[in-house]
Amino acid sequence: MCEANAYLVKDGQEELIMESVDLIEPEGENGWRIMGIFGDQKIVNGRIKSMNLVNHKILFEQ
Repeated sequence: MCEANAYLVKDGQEELIMESVDLIEPEGENGWRIMGIFGDQKIVNGRIKSMNLVNHKILFEQ
């Protein structure tokens, strides 16, 4: 599978936002809509810090 887990970096710590993210779309001026493989959705405000798809990890920061 090609899904990745999304994390929010706060104070140097990675906080899990969503597992099995399948889609990331821009939402507004400073946000991202992330959607999981089961249709669950969240809006993340901030920017993408890094994406490591080999390790299935997407990092966001505010």
